[in-house]
Amino acid sequence: MKTNEAVRSIVDALKALYPDGICSLNYEKDYELLFSVRLAAQCTDERVNKVTPALYARFPTLEDLAGADVAEVEQYIHSTGFFRAKARDIVRASQMLLRDYGGKVPGTMEELLKLPGVGRKTANLMLGDVFHVPGVVVADTHCIRITGLLGLTDGSKDPVKVEMQLRRVLPPEESNDFCHRLVLHGRAVCIARRPQCEGCTLRPWCDHFAKNGGQRP
Repeated sequence: MKTNEAVRSIVDALKALYPDGICSLNYEKDYELLFSVRLAAQCTDERVNKVTPALYARFPTLEDLAGADVAEVEQYIHSTGFFRAKARDIVRASQMLLRDYGGKVPGTMEELLKLPGVGRKTANLMLGDVFHVPGVVVADTHCIRITGLLGLTDGSKDPVKVEMQLRRVLPPEESNDFCHRLVLHGRAVCIARRPQCEGCTLRPWCDHFAKNGGQRP
């Protein structure tokens, strides 16, 4: 595992490379982010951002979504894949937010996990981006893969294990933005099928690079 100094160096390097460190999903209301994350399952954020404007124009309030015909919601989100389950979850979650939470997205892990279609990844993203809770880790595919390559985790593919391992090593105030930056890095540099190792800012601290013939500076 990495030393505290190495972890800090990785965090700082990513911060310098991607200073904004924000979620790439577009949204105006808290619940819109919640549903956009659900739509992003097995789909790109880019595709979701193309779909949601029309969806939220047709159903501009939470009440509208709660009363929506699931089949009509399906038509708007069809291109995101798994559209039947996603549409059902969006309508049911809208109803539950109104019925149980006063129309507000709840701010605890326990409450968020009760919502249809919400798992730990989505809950952590909401806690970090909306409620600014320190220490949250969004263990998506980029995060799991890249932290394993770096040696920040033991290479586990289990999202919960990766989340817990990263919670132990990342500075709590940096962890949420760190995960967003990993997504950006995974798209631009540490690409799954063709990683650009030679030009990667994180080479000095990357176990994968060292094990594959790279020389640490």
